[in-house]
Amino acid sequence: MYHYNDFDTAFLAERNAQFRAQVARRIDGSLTEDEFKPLRLMNGLYLQLHAYMLRVAIPYGTLNGAQMRKLAEIAERWDKGYGHFTTRQNIQYNWPKLQDVPDILDALAEVGLHAIQTSGNTIRNVTADHFAGAAADEVEDPRPVAELLRQWSTDHPEFQFLPRKFKIAVSGSPVDRAVTKAHDIGLRMVRNDAGEPGFEVIVGGGLGRTPMIGKVIAPFLPKADLLPYVEAIVSVYNLLGRRDNKYKARIKITVHENGIERIRALVEDRFTAIKAQFAGFDQKLLSKLEASFAPPAFKTGNTKGYEAARLTNPAFASWSDTNLSAHKADGYAIVSISLKAHGATPGDATADQMRVMADLAETYAHDELRISHEQNVILPHVHKSDLPAIYAKLREAGLATANIGLVSDIIACPGMDYCALATARSIPIAQEIAERFDELKLEHDIGPLKIKISGCINACGHHHVGHIGILGLDRAGVENYQITLGGDGSEDAAIGERAGPGFSADEIIPAIERLVLGYLDLRDSADETFLQAYRRLGAAPFKAVLYPEQAKQDAA
Repeated sequence: MYHYNDFDTAFLAERNAQFRAQVARRIDGSLTEDEFKPLRLMNGLYLQLHAYMLRVAIPYGTLNGAQMRKLAEIAERWDKGYGHFTTRQNIQYNWPKLQDVPDILDALAEVGLHAIQTSGNTIRNVTADHFAGAAADEVEDPRPVAELLRQWSTDHPEFQFLPRKFKIAVSGSPVDRAVTKAHDIGLRMVRNDAGEPGFEVIVGGGLGRTPMIGKVIAPFLPKADLLPYVEAIVSVYNLLGRRDNKYKARIKITVHENGIERIRALVEDRFTAIKAQFAGFDQKLLSKLEASFAPPAFKTGNTKGYEAARLTNPAFASWSDTNLSAHKADGYAIVSISLKAHGATPGDATADQMRVMADLAETYAHDELRISHEQNVILPHVHKSDLPAIYAKLREAGLATANIGLVSDIIACPGMDYCALATARSIPIAQEIAERFDELKLEHDIGPLKIKISGCINACGHHHVGHIGILGLDRAGVENYQITLGGDGSEDAAIGERAGPGFSADEIIPAIERLVLGYLDLRDSADETFLQAYRRLGAAPFKAVLYPEQAKQDAA
């Protein structure tokens, strides 16, 4: 992974000292809250419902043990003993005191972490496939490119005051685990007919109040052209993007209003004009970065202990069936650690749990961890012989829930428990759904099913691309939950269709139960997933299950 050099260290120290002085002026009253707001947002500090919230970047989701341990220390020393991992591969601290934030930022800098550009109308934390560098289906590790984009975008003088926030995601595999088509720019690594790696470039994706699937602007872009081409896209957006209405300021609206053909022509013109300015410097830097992401020295050895544990320990077998993924190296597996124990807050980890994960990474996983946009933690490189020991440690820490990709592996935003923008609660709904299906003992029979919950129209819980999406809204002071069906965040991305009228907080759990049990009756085999059944049958039978009284009236 990338390690900060002297320039990075000095840059962070200067930025943190600057913000420390700004915080001091806010505390002594020299700055009003309105004057302080743009300064704190440049450093990832929000003012939420009850307190400040600090959002820390985890670039492309990659951490080492020392960094995870530092996140634990911050949670324990300056917060309430836990952190919340988000759908942007960040971590949020919900209770820091303003006077402590400069010390937190200095502590982060000790291990090469920061909170820069985790807020504001700028290029946000670049996200990536959480299996990057490990997945068996990978074309190439996309993280060197993600790091190149991070360095290029940080404090870029032209792009600090864009029309609206700007999000980039990178995937290195045919299977899209980074939701690239729902980003302002999505980059999917592909190969051309000659076998050369490059990128399919997607623009204009996004969720929120106007959800859109991104459009392909370049089917194959050589790696050598990537950085000037991305700069060309952002430059065109910076000039064309609307600043008169923040709800119409994202690049998805710019693409929609101008058309992809015009945007492509403008980007090509800009790209031609600026490409020579890069003079190959970006490729030299990328070559150095690629060396930083060289694969670890994988060990050899038999996996008999793993196979024996599967035969003798049913709980371990169940966990390994759901929480392991195929690795590119023989004898290895990718371990997904669920932060979704039944009844827990999705994405939350205590300081003690963070330390356990740090220890496991250092002992068994070549000192690497990843944060997924699905709010779980990954050990990307684990030899199968070590899996029984890892499972035992995870179980002791309450981290061995065998539910990755299942109905209780729910994405949920903080909702009205924390967020000043939220109009309904998300966390209790996610907890109740998980607990209900745990009671029914049907998770493994149901199979892969992605439920995503947002507490407002801003869609931080990605509900639009959930197989089942839940959107919490305020209806005359009462929480009301709309259901969308058939969303998909993969390479076959789709926006879910609204099922019909919303449900009250008391009705939403029974409605989801009816829907999922109805799917079990509708599927044509035990292997047909919820999404496959929905695409085969269409919305009508699922709506009939959700709204039985309406279905009776229609039949009559």
